[in-house]
Order: sequence, then C-alpha cells, then structure tokens
Amino acid sequence: MNSLTQDYPAILLDKHEPPCLSLYQPTHRQHPENTQDPIRFRNLVKEMEESLRKKYPSRDITALLRPFEDLAEDRSFWNHTADGLAVLSAPGLFRVYRLQRPVVELSVVADSFHTKPLMRIVQSADRYQILGLSRHAFKMFEGNRDALDEIQLIESAAQVIDEQQGKDEGDREGAHRAYSSAGRPGAAARHGTDVKQDVEDRNTQLFFRAVDEVVLKHYSQPLGQRLILAALPQHHHLFRAISSNPLLMSEGINTNPEALSLDALRERAWQLVQPYYLERLAGLVESFGAAAAKGQGADDLSEIATAAIAGRIATLLIEADRLIPGYIDATSGQITTDNLSNPEIDDVLDDLGEHVLKTSGEVVIVPSERMPTQTGAAAIYRF
Repeated sequence: MNSLTQDYPAILLDKHEPPCLSLYQPTHRQHPENTQDPIRFRNLVKEMEESLRKKYPSRDITALLRPFEDLAEDRSFWNHTADGLAVLSAPGLFRVYRLQRPVVELSVVADSFHTKPLMRIVQSADRYQILGLSRHAFKMFEGNRDALDEIQLIESAAQVIDEQQGKDEGDREGAHRAYSSAGRPGAAARHGTDVKQDVEDRNTQLFFRAVDEVVLKHYSQPLGQRLILAALPQHHHLFRAISSNPLLMSEGINTNPEALSLDALRERAWQLVQPYYLERLAGLVESFGAAAAKGQGADDLSEIATAAIAGRIATLLIEADRLIPGYIDATSGQITTDNLSNPEIDDVLDDLGEHVLKTSGEVVIVPSERMPTQTGAAAIYRF
C-alpha cells in the first residue's frame, strides 16, 4: 500500500506521461457493506476503459488497465478497506491509497492526475500522527478527528536496529570495555545484573535515537503534522531527551498503544490535538484579518487566482466541502465557471490550492463554520 503522506504533493502534482488515470470511490470498513466495493470499482474501470478508447485509441488499453484488473481480483485488499479509495496510474506509475474520509465516485482519463480529493484530505488542519513505541518496536499511525489507521512502515524495527548497530559498532566496543573495567586495580566492582541493565539501557537509547531519525525524515517532515508519543511512562522521558523532532507534542499518551483499541487510541489522541487545532484555526483567521487590513490579503476569487498564478500567496484558506465549478487559466489567472457534473471540469477552489502548493505556499482546509470569508477562500500574500 502506498503512502499518501509520502507522495503528495511532490509525486502526484508532478508531470507524468499521459494518459493519467484517476479513480476515486467511497469504500466501507465492515462486512457486509464492503462486499459491494469491488463491484463498484469494476464499474469505474469499465468507464475508464471507454474513455481510454475514445481519447487514446492507439494505446494498448489492456496493458494500461492491467494493474486495475489485478487490484480488482485482490480479495485481501478488499477485505481491508477504509472510508475511501484513490487509485492513480500512468505509464511507469501505479499508486493505491486507502483514505480516511469518503470521496465522490469518479473516474478521469486526462493528461494529468485529478488530485483534488486528495488535497482536501491531506491539507485538512485536523490531521496528526502517533508514534507507538516500546524498547524493541515501533508503529506509526495517522489520523484525524474521525478516523485513525496504522501506517505501513518504510523501515521496520528490525531494519532500524540493524542500521543503528552498524553505525555504533565502535561505540558499543568502547562501551563494552568500560563495562569490563571492574578487573582493574582501584575500579569499583560491577555486578552482572548492573552491567546487563546498563547494556539494555544503552541499546534502548540507541534504538530510540534511530526511531526518532526515521520518524522525522519519513513522516514528520513531509507534511508537518503534530506527533503524539504513545508509550509506557518510563519510555517518555528517555525518548524526549534524545528526540530532535520539533513536531513532537509535549503531551502524550502514557500507555502502550497495543493495550488500546484503534478507536480508543484515536479518542485519546484527539483530546490532545483538539485544543491546538482550534488555536491554529483561530490564529489563521486572525492573521488573515490583519493581512487584509493592510492590503496584504484578499477574499475575492479573481484577485486570489491572479496572485496564485504569480506565486504571491503564502497561505491560502479553503472552505471545506465548498465547490465552485469551473477552471483557472494557467497563464492569466482568469476564472471560467462551468458545470461540475462533467468529470473533466475542475473546482475553482481546488485549482487555487494546487497552484499555491506548486509555488511552495501553504494550503489549509477550514470548516465552514470557522471560515473568515463568504467566498470560500482567504489568501495571505507573501508580498
């Protein structure tokens, strides 16, 4: 299973050889509701095949759709679905994402990927990650207020331990010599139990440091989500002492995550995240108000579109679940309204978000009740 955290936006917003195939559908976590999911998936693949034959009649349609057909036959996959599914494919690329929120059923064949539903998920302000940690193992979870799922690790605990042992082989030899100093004249005697405990503590510290490096590089830095530590109380102090992760929250869950159900872990995590989530939204709204008062912000969509094309937007707030059918001219920034029932017609707000992300701006999806404007968007300019 691919990681949306790792792929968005760098891979999915990049240019790819057409045809680019995008498939979205709501899915179900439980039986018997999930028995209909593969049927709906096959129907969407058939729609995709019809579009391919019209737009790319000279291409090998069978080869382009083979990964979709293989996925349709994967019973194990369909028995472990989440709330939504996204499948993106192009020559040399095939990505499958289980989503924590439902999406509208849709299949699109075009020269670029249709990534709007993914932006709505990835850029939501309520997302967080959990590091479940013990002396010899770790797990990663990703969630929001409504759902929590375990992330497939890029590096397993065994790989992390092996890599760290290689890095610190010299240090371990030095440590062994230090532990064996009891035979020297004048050296204090060390009991075998004490020496063993020293070695275990050192190994734990080395493992925690390696885990911290992996989590920071592969999970925290790509999207900047808050990180919650879930571990036994005695492990919190040691991990926090060695961690260099600026996204690690000072509050944590003082229990082994294995002792909690996934839903109980989500509830404990959201209790910690919610105050920061509300504080962040309030800060963004206040920043927009201050910027707009100085002429450094706007809520007019045409003005925002022009600024987005020029790369002037530092932060863009988009109203969650708001749709404005149409598209933006990539050269002039002019907005043309249209009918969203046509799957090739974009949503203006999502187009704005993609342009801002491509110019290294920040996009935040905001609940409608906390949105500071009536237009569906609020922009804070860089200059």
